[in-house]
Amino acid sequence: MIVITGVSGKLGNAVATQLLDRWSRADLVVASRSPEDLHELADRGVAVRRCDFADPEGLEAAFADAKQVLIVSVDKLGKEARDLHSNAIEACARSGVERIFYTSHAGATPASSFAPARQHCATEADLAAAGPNFTALRHGFYAESCLTLISDGLKAGTLRVPEDGPVSWTARADLAEADAALLSGSRKFDGATPPLTAESAVTMADIAQFASEATGREIRHETVGDEEWKASRIAAGVPEFYAEMLLGTFRAARSGDFAATDPLLGQLLGRKPIPMHDFLRRSLI
Repeated sequence: MIVITGVSGKLGNAVATQLLDRWSRADLVVASRSPEDLHELADRGVAVRRCDFADPEGLEAAFADAKQVLIVSVDKLGKEARDLHSNAIEACARSGVERIFYTSHAGATPASSFAPARQHCATEADLAAAGPNFTALRHGFYAESCLTLISDGLKAGTLRVPEDGPVSWTARADLAEADAALLSGSRKFDGATPPLTAESAVTMADIAQFASEATGREIRHETVGDEEWKASRIAAGVPEFYAEMLLGTFRAARSGDFAATDPLLGQLLGRKPIPMHDFLRRSLI
């Protein structure tokens, strides 16, 4: 039996949907803090369980009889994120889960300027110490996150951003399909996978060019200082701690943390991953 957590979210839901064509529905469980949101999957014959990483005791019931569990990383920062992941990992170990899959990040390193990358690295260490076999799915940076970073610039016609570096932006739909392939056993990895990324890494200057081509209007690229950019985000209503985290994206990118690419994603998909220029064209038209 496979239990997929976080299925109320976009990634978890997409993985579960992909598994419907790869796995027996009798051996698939979808889980969420809000199981009432999963009625569409329930209507398709999939078992639904409540799963809240903040409720360690309830997690054992969520993972009962599971051989594999996909822990979809939480949308939290710092110690809170690590503690929630740790609760899920420990519950898997107590429940006799044979393999834990965890949605990590291709840039996961202990000294990254990007706070979530440090969190993922810490959770990978917790997985290694927990006992069950595990696979850390080293996802490329979501292409959807790029759109969030540049949305104001797209409207204004100028991407005013800090100095950056190449990033292997990767479509979430491609990652969900690859996760489903790995969960269903197409290939096996112990520990961290190679980077699950699109075929190329691109800079913000490239993004501006792609966006110009997609929209048919000029989108310029302009480099500004780190503190100037952070101040502009705070002035726009972004909380300071979150603005600092977003700034870490650019600092880590110019250190090369997100530049790695690997053919594994395309191999799992059986086709080329969606390149960033195509993703932008589909998203911006």
